[in-house]
Amino acid sequence: MVPNVFEPAQLGPVQLRNRTVKAATFEGRTPDGLVTDELIDYHLAPARGGVGLTTVAYLAIAPEGRTQKEVIVVNAESAPGLARLTDAIHETGAKVAGQLGHAGPVANGRSNGVHALAASKMPSPLSMQMIRSATAADIARITKDYIRTARIMVDAGFDVLEIHMAHGYLLSSFLAPGQNRRKDGWGGSLDNRARFARDIARVVREEVRDAVAVTAKIGMTEGSSRGFSMPESLEFAQMLEADGHLDALELSAGSSLLNPMYLFRGDVPLKEFAANMPLPVRLGLRTPVGKAFFKAYPFEEAYLREKALAFRSALSMPLIMLGGINDRATMDRAMAEGFEFVAMGRALLREPDLVNRMQAGETTHGLCIHCNQCMPTIYSGTRCTVVEQLQPS
Repeated sequence: MVPNVFEPAQLGPVQLRNRTVKAATFEGRTPDGLVTDELIDYHLAPARGGVGLTTVAYLAIAPEGRTQKEVIVVNAESAPGLARLTDAIHETGAKVAGQLGHAGPVANGRSNGVHALAASKMPSPLSMQMIRSATAADIARITKDYIRTARIMVDAGFDVLEIHMAHGYLLSSFLAPGQNRRKDGWGGSLDNRARFARDIARVVREEVRDAVAVTAKIGMTEGSSRGFSMPESLEFAQMLEADGHLDALELSAGSSLLNPMYLFRGDVPLKEFAANMPLPVRLGLRTPVGKAFFKAYPFEEAYLREKALAFRSALSMPLIMLGGINDRATMDRAMAEGFEFVAMGRALLREPDLVNRMQAGETTHGLCIHCNQCMPTIYSGTRCTVVEQLQPS
């Protein structure tokens, strides 16, 4: 029997009121690296609007794991604010996930005041510094940081922990053969390159047991010859399933450093992006190389569906489908094709109450026009600029 997307569902030990997920998207509402009322309000909007689960992004497990200095590091200082956030979300009847991870080469080392890390040494286009190769001691320390972070997040009231293994961040930099040139036990074969990510899933599960659900965001492909891609990503997902530490996988794509628009599709707001970047990056984006970095991909509904179906065919564990989901018909088709949950980002940014309105039969289609003008606003508070323009002055 095909499940109804708006009926309660089980995610590991956690029951959600429905099968819709507010996907993790940078909020840009933590100028001091701490929870603010604005961050809470940002997540209250889709929670009150009907989603089963809203996801807080991006919670760093270590200072050098921030994308930039404004990002929250999960520690004793940030924990009270995180607890305040989860309490507020729970009052709406929704559950709350926290995306924990280490940005790796996506981190701006100059902003963070500490050099970024990756599987192998590489230049950083963000900080104009060299990203250093993680040592065995770094890997051991970071593994302990994941354990510590997971415990704090459970104590702060999160229902789901989403481990970020995609988009060119630290764990996916180990996975990608074009970025991982290591000659030790974390490089070479896929077994070796997947070792770090699998170990993190294991230690997080061992720490939290069944207190919360544990999921992972993985990249089906990064859209680049230097990135992680199918069929290796499919084999990696099968490894994660066989390990048995995760309650679900969220299927994503693209890379923040190699091909960012592969995930988003639609219009490319290059001028607006450049205006929010440091001067060297801004100048670089004006060159042909910079313009080629933001490749244009036409938007189509559920644009990652075909790739996700390959994962659905090969795996039995629960899967979360994302990528251009705006229609009730798409959500119903995802359920019929065996996906357990659907995740939305831009559609809910435009209409935080979209799930409630779909469930009430008031609409079957979101209003997002996929202009991607919301993307450059991540530096000043992620928002739908179309809605801003429609509001009376």
